[in-house]
Amino acid sequence: MEVISNNKTATNTVELEIKADAQEFETALNNAFKRRQKNIQIPGFRKGKATRKMIEARYGETFFFEDAVNGIYQKLVSDAIDDQQLEAVDIPDTKVEDISKENGVTFKVTITVKPEVTIDGYKGLKVDKIVKTITDEDVDAEVERVRNSNARIIDVTDRPAQKGDTVVFDFEGFIDGKPFEGGKSEKFNLELGSGRFIPGFEDQIEGKSIDEDFEVNVTFPEDYNAKELAGKPAVFKCRIHEIKGKELVDIDDEFAKDVSEFDTLDEYKADLKTKLQEHADEHAKSDLDNTISTELAKLVEAEIPDAMIETRINDMLREWEYRNRYTGVTIKDYLGYTGLTMEKFRDTFREPAETQVKLRLGLEKIAALEGLDASAEEIEDQYKELAEQYKRDIDEVKKLISEKSIKQDLAVGKAFDLVRDNADVTEKDSAEETNE
Repeated sequence: MEVISNNKTATNTVELEIKADAQEFETALNNAFKRRQKNIQIPGFRKGKATRKMIEARYGETFFFEDAVNGIYQKLVSDAIDDQQLEAVDIPDTKVEDISKENGVTFKVTITVKPEVTIDGYKGLKVDKIVKTITDEDVDAEVERVRNSNARIIDVTDRPAQKGDTVVFDFEGFIDGKPFEGGKSEKFNLELGSGRFIPGFEDQIEGKSIDEDFEVNVTFPEDYNAKELAGKPAVFKCRIHEIKGKELVDIDDEFAKDVSEFDTLDEYKADLKTKLQEHADEHAKSDLDNTISTELAKLVEAEIPDAMIETRINDMLREWEYRNRYTGVTIKDYLGYTGLTMEKFRDTFREPAETQVKLRLGLEKIAALEGLDASAEEIEDQYKELAEQYKRDIDEVKKLISEKSIKQDLAVGKAFDLVRDNADVTEKDSAEETNE
């Protein structure tokens, strides 16, 4: 492989002219022949028995050219990118300039590269950390939540439905006197007060009894996902079949024994307070990291190629489907429910994708400016951690993830630690923030 020329043709765009000589191309042609030989038949010979010379004599010497080019293209380009020390993010165009057995093959490859990045002010970044001090009221609320989750469900027949009950009911919705798609269900389970239905719906079920026919009058929100329903008034004809209530136990020492390892309510509450505070502290740290990330991304100055944003959006779409794998809801299903087009759905990820790309570029630049690197020991430890996390052999992980990628990720992590350690953090109590 030879890089004949390297020309910057536009911002973040480089054109490489790459050549594979006659010997390299001959090897590629022979490999292409071997891959295809078993499927080629010419008159007078059994399928797969014709020699390369016979095949080229019958179909022309260029018969294997395309397969040969496809066979060597990826390695040629990869080697050329490494040779020229480019950080490629996309290859939008490739042209074969010359091809022959005598001269080999020459490509012109257009490569989109990472942008030049400048970032200032990353030390001493001013950020607020919102902290929460757990109160007795917070503990009591958690105790009540646990109490409700451990309640015994009972059938209610002697009173109307009230907030907190689960009703099993039929409903059918009408707009301008006509039923609409998706507005009907039978024996639907709904906990009153859960907020699952549009505002005002659940409130109007309260006070209704079993076998009672009644109407619920609501207006769909202006920003409702189904655009054909947004902002329109609707009437739902309803009938309750069952009301299920909760039988709550007393909050006392016996309750504490049932839901925890403690013998008294006071001990249980004290432990709850400690755990809630630990959770609140972790949440505050996570929020601080998110705030630092957002503010750091704002400091990045770069002409970011669209390809980097689109690639990150593609990653986020895959992550979305992975998170929803257990629900069985695919992106196609979601688009059907919401009425969104794929283009509109992708647009919802564009802003966070741009922020994440800027953040990564900024951290890579900081790592370079500060001389942050990863040692061989740190890289090996990271491989071990990944192998354990994914329950795979460490050698298999090393084949899947390059050392260069691991090294860069570790350097980026160190860069973020540096920014966080040098940030000018002002702690604010969440209660004060709410009152402001």
